[in-house]
Amino acid sequence: MVLLLGIHFPDSKPVIKALRSFYGIGPQIAAKIMAKHYITPLARMGSLENKQVLDLTADLTGMTIENEARRQLRRNIERLRDIKCYRGMRHALGYPVRGQQTQTQIKTAKKLNKVDRRG
Repeated sequence: MVLLLGIHFPDSKPVIKALRSFYGIGPQIAAKIMAKHYITPLARMGSLENKQVLDLTADLTGMTIENEARRQLRRNIERLRDIKCYRGMRHALGYPVRGQQTQTQIKTAKKLNKVDRRG
C-alpha cells in the first residue's frame, strides 16, 4: 500500500488513476505530473520509489485540489449570482448555463444548477 496525501492506494493501481482520483486533477494534469517526475504512463503504484512518492506528495500539496477546489467553485458561482450576471441568474434558476436547449435537454442542468450547488 502506497500513501499519497493520507490516502492508501493498492500496489496494483495505475499511478494515473490514483492521481485522477483526487478532485481537481484530470487526465491532462495527471499526465503532466507524471512526465515531470519521469513516471511512465503504465506504471503502477507499487513500482514507485520512495523519492517519487515524496515528490508526488509535495506536488499535490502545492496544488488546489479536493476541498479547496470545491470551495473555489462554489465561491465563483456565488460571485456570479451576487453580481446578477446572465450566467449567475441561470445558475440560480437551475437552467442550463452554457447555451444548451431548455425545451428538451434540461434534466441534467436541473440536477447540477441547484441553488445550493455542492461542486
